[in-house]
Amino acid sequence: MTEVWDHYNPVKIRAGRGAMQRLPQLLSGSSWLLITTPGFTRRGLTAQVQRLASSVDFEVCDQITPNPELDELEALAAVYRHKRFEGILAIGGGSVIDAAKVLALTIPSAADNALTTVLRQGQKPNWLTKLPLVAIPTTSGTGAEVTPFATVWDAVDHQKYSLVGEQVYPDIALLDPELILTLPEQETLYTGLDAVSHALESLWNINRSPVSQAYAIQALELAEQALPQALSDPDNLDARESMQQASVLAGLAISQTRTAIAHSISYPLTSHFNVPHGLACSFTLSRIIEYYLHNCGDEISKCLMLRIAAMLSILDLPHHIETYVNHKEIHSLKDEMFHRDRVGNFKGIINNDTLDRLLFNNYA
Repeated sequence: MTEVWDHYNPVKIRAGRGAMQRLPQLLSGSSWLLITTPGFTRRGLTAQVQRLASSVDFEVCDQITPNPELDELEALAAVYRHKRFEGILAIGGGSVIDAAKVLALTIPSAADNALTTVLRQGQKPNWLTKLPLVAIPTTSGTGAEVTPFATVWDAVDHQKYSLVGEQVYPDIALLDPELILTLPEQETLYTGLDAVSHALESLWNINRSPVSQAYAIQALELAEQALPQALSDPDNLDARESMQQASVLAGLAISQTRTAIAHSISYPLTSHFNVPHGLACSFTLSRIIEYYLHNCGDEISKCLMLRIAAMLSILDLPHHIETYVNHKEIHSLKDEMFHRDRVGNFKGIINNDTLDRLLFNNYA
């Protein structure tokens, strides 16, 4: 008998080459907060957006850095809380979109330090309203434009928090592969690996459903071909578009299942040693695939997982991880890698011995 399962995702997706030209149609009202990075402003994208949607008065916040910090987001919410916006437009990678998700909730909040109250103090959120949010990803990996999660980092306590819930979803995701063409090689690799990780994590997940499985399998089939192509030929728009599709499909999958053991391993590596998220959650994937297929089996996706493992081996992820952290440093964080919610999602038994093998040795 099939188990009962649910599926829900309220994000409207507009995608395709040249989709960015449709942006003015998506912005109702005259006053919007534009969230992006200093780099996009320097490269002229902020000005391009302002010209494209010339009827909108944008307040530009281009202070977002990788892995948005709790205190920084709290300070930004305080700055903008007394201004009136019709919505928020986020243009950037996962960090920008996550920051925008947080601000869409905390700017309308009447409470000061609302984020601290919810995340550090563990109080139940009481978001009375949210600002409409349009998310435009400029990387292909996080899928943040279609998920109900926003990651917030706390450098003080070396903690990774998540805001979770229906209100966290963006309202609209606009996907234009032409925005990805200038993404540098390393960012192409690491964000692409994040999409691969999301798809795999949703397959070996206790919350897997027929819909999430279909999304994940298609995401992996696209990424298997497109990621190597995008790395070897950055101007290949077909490859960039396929990776963008893989990213959003994987995001649609984890929006239902959440992630599992690979992400659990990743969090302290990013928090303590600034290992890029996509690399931190993917350097163990080949070993997890081997362990999962050896112990749990999965005939539906077995061949695909083995092909993905072969692709990952060509990318030489051990070399990449060693540029950020050594064996001893990884070992020192083992206790922090047992993130209960994520480990519990994995369809397999993870204990101290298993974790050692996933981190340092081929499973046998």
